[in-house]
Amino acid sequence: MSYGVFADFYDALTCNVDYAALSKTICSLLTRYGLHRGLLLDLGCGTGTLSVLLSKAGYEVIGADRSPDMLVAAQEKAYAAKQNILFLCQDMTRLDLYGTLDAAVCTLDALNHLPSRAAVEETLRRVSLFLNAGGVFIFDTNTLYKHRAVLGNNTFVYDTDEVYCVWQNALQKDEKTVEITLDFFIPASDNEPIFERESEQFSECAYSDAEWREMLKNAGFTVLGVFDGYTENPLTEKSERAVYAVRKE
Repeated sequence: MSYGVFADFYDALTCNVDYAALSKTICSLLTRYGLHRGLLLDLGCGTGTLSVLLSKAGYEVIGADRSPDMLVAAQEKAYAAKQNILFLCQDMTRLDLYGTLDAAVCTLDALNHLPSRAAVEETLRRVSLFLNAGGVFIFDTNTLYKHRAVLGNNTFVYDTDEVYCVWQNALQKDEKTVEITLDFFIPASDNEPIFERESEQFSECAYSDAEWREMLKNAGFTVLGVFDGYTENPLTEKSERAVYAVRKE
């Protein structure tokens, strides 16, 4: 998936995300585990909102995303905010940096978008490769509960000033993977009720906590904490988002 059309409306469709709170929690976790400043990778940075906030918080930020369209928006945000951020157009599974990192983050279920467990394992291995010993990686992931009980075979409708979006899900037989179809209806004219339709299709795959722990161990990470979303609360059977804080051994 290129995320070309999705990139145009990503910010409008994620307006419910409290990026300020997200940044604050991430910075708090990094500080808790001994990283007050340093070189930080925002993996799957999208349109760069979090990258800019982490840069303002004092981290030297690199943003990486596979979508050129997302990165155009990210660069514009960084320029407007007067933040010096290096953005790289790279697939997660082929992450290739010039040096090592003190920390990395990957948010908003970006890892769920990878097409296979092998792709997830390779991404974790690449992040580990470029982290300094003792470096911290914080990421979130949709849970199996969310895929089965929330996304499932449900349809969601988003109506904004910029676009009308129909989000259709189809839970697969493995009960881990959700096939997602986004139909965007874009106003073609300010004066006439005419819409242009564009579509994007992709899938997300969820894994159990045990599977995540196995993959992280194989990549050389030690789990520091697992949380119910960006809270201090522990993960539960009905958590929709799991947040992992891990350290490179």
